[in-house]
Amino acid sequence: MNSDTTLDRYRPWFYAAAIYNLMWGSINILFPNLFFELVGMPVPTYPALWQVVGMFVLVYAPAYWWVARRPGSHRHLIVIGLLGKLLGPIGFVWSANQGALPIAFGWTIITNDLIWWPAFVLYLRDAARLSGGYLALFFGD
Repeated sequence: MNSDTTLDRYRPWFYAAAIYNLMWGSINILFPNLFFELVGMPVPTYPALWQVVGMFVLVYAPAYWWVARRPGSHRHLIVIGLLGKLLGPIGFVWSANQGALPIAFGWTIITNDLIWWPAFVLYLRDAARLSGGYLALFFGD
């Protein structure tokens, strides 16, 4: 079985991730107070910082689109994407535990990170099998 056939099943997920990141990042850049107002949090006095978060999210949109178009060629982008999707929830739990973020902020973790975990993990599992194992996948061998 070739990589295109095996990894093609993930195309819809990565197209969806690209569109989601494009929308979420753009909304945060254009309307930096909107999320805070929707979840009933005080609007920060530093909206530019939230806009930068939107820019980081927006950068992933073309990466996921490229993976969707050629899932066998850009697998390293999903390694990077999954790292972000793992570190985001860790940072949220840490900050919520410290009292720096309210639990309501966790809605972003569900839609930005958790719902994507299964597809990203399964894609990387399949990509690793096709590329000679996880070490070969992660180190580009």
